[in-house]
Amino acid sequence: MKKLILALILLAMPAMAQQPRVLRIAMTAADVPTTTGMPNNGFEGMRFLGYPIFEGLVLWDLSRSDQPATLRPGLAESFAQDPNDPKIWIFRLRPGVTFHDGTPFNADAVIWNFDRYFLNTSPQFEPAASGISRARVTILESYRKIDDMTIAMTTVRPASYFPYMVVYLLMTSPQSFEQAGRDWARVALLPPAGTGPFRLSRVVPRQSAELTRHDGYWDRTRIARLDRILLLPMPEANTRMAALRSGQVDWIEVPPPDGIPSLRQAGFTISTGSYPHVWPWFFQMEGDTPFRDVRVRQALNYCVDRTGMVGLLNGTAEPSVGWLKPGDPAFGTPDNRYSFDPARGRALLAAAGFNAQRPLTFRVLISPSGSGQMLPLPMNEFLQQNLREACGVQVNFEVAEWNTLLTAVRSPPGAPILNGAVSINPSSPSSDHSVAVRYFMRAAFPPTGFNWGQWVDPAFETAMGQLESARDPAAATAAFALAHARLVDNPPWLYIVHDLNPRAMSRRVRGFTPAQSWFQDLVPVEVQ
Repeated sequence: MKKLILALILLAMPAMAQQPRVLRIAMTAADVPTTTGMPNNGFEGMRFLGYPIFEGLVLWDLSRSDQPATLRPGLAESFAQDPNDPKIWIFRLRPGVTFHDGTPFNADAVIWNFDRYFLNTSPQFEPAASGISRARVTILESYRKIDDMTIAMTTVRPASYFPYMVVYLLMTSPQSFEQAGRDWARVALLPPAGTGPFRLSRVVPRQSAELTRHDGYWDRTRIARLDRILLLPMPEANTRMAALRSGQVDWIEVPPPDGIPSLRQAGFTISTGSYPHVWPWFFQMEGDTPFRDVRVRQALNYCVDRTGMVGLLNGTAEPSVGWLKPGDPAFGTPDNRYSFDPARGRALLAAAGFNAQRPLTFRVLISPSGSGQMLPLPMNEFLQQNLREACGVQVNFEVAEWNTLLTAVRSPPGAPILNGAVSINPSSPSSDHSVAVRYFMRAAFPPTGFNWGQWVDPAFETAMGQLESARDPAAATAAFALAHARLVDNPPWLYIVHDLNPRAMSRRVRGFTPAQSWFQDLVPVEVQ
């Protein structure tokens, strides 16, 4: 009998070894992010339907958890400013790279993709991808091919942080577009070809997307360990948790905070960690809005009970009193050190003309879920009650789907999509200087950036100019500290919390290193 059992085990071993290693991930998105090579759904779209499949000339280094993510060469093996003109960046492309469809990656493919994003008259122009890309790459003036493996990009002014913008320009095979009859809607379902460690193998609209390991990946040291990844949109936190508990998925983004202790007790892995992120309300300062008065914006920052919000989130966030965290070397020395101080908040509101007889009242556009949004409905309900009880402020909400909210962020003041909202609640990265340029510079008013509130501060502009011309890291940090102090003292946003990037996983998931980034490396991940 023992020999028979052993024989059956040995016969079963090859079949067991051949079982595909599949990782099933529940996203916070309400829908599958777009799959043409420039995903929507914010940075969660880039995290799962962007970088694993489509790559840029520059990539994030997501290999470490002990420091904020930096950049590394990607489809360009090197890049540098032209010594004769610092507005020109030279990118030398990596030889021997092919797209998933076998076609070569070269300078022509790069220019084709740039025309897709930046040249409205090109046959491959894709309006949705263009809107996303132009809002992230705000200082590109022109680009050109130097030779088959070299391109040049020219910026409107010298900027040492420009590679931190280029990292968001992803490459799709031009052949994908031709094969789909030059129809981006058909490209999305073919599926399209990128150059990444995974290829998009199947898309079921509004249900799922499947990634498959690309064994021909150009970086032979980074062949993925998983066979497949199945991505499932699940916008409701308790639904995600139930799917994890029942074994329907192996990994969930943003577990419900009150469920984290029970998940830990049941043996699930909880991953949290600091990363460059802030969860705010943006203030609109153009048109008929109370936020034209800096005292109102400062007042609200004193009225928020951030400690109470962290308690609501079961410790998966930390208070935000600026765009950066107080321990950051570039936080600066602002005059205002925001804390929960309702008396000071009420005094500032009174000085601006708002009191019990004439309360400050406004509408905020929020979403029920989305990338980096954590638990937006209970969080915003907490703020609504907090502001009413602490400072007599009356807040109303306009609730919109996440992608609708992202479209609104790229819309002008008073646009119909806002439905009267003069504040908006998208989460934001705070990873590098280029993000500050996109969110706060005068030149970044939508649709050319994310300065939705049309905030303008001359001292901030001057400090950022000093930053752009800085020749060493110390000078850059000193300049940015001056700029950040203005973001605190003349706040364009209501700073609320920085979240701690929580996710929960089955104990079968191994090899995950939580990077201090919005993005994560799926290549070393295994399912046992």
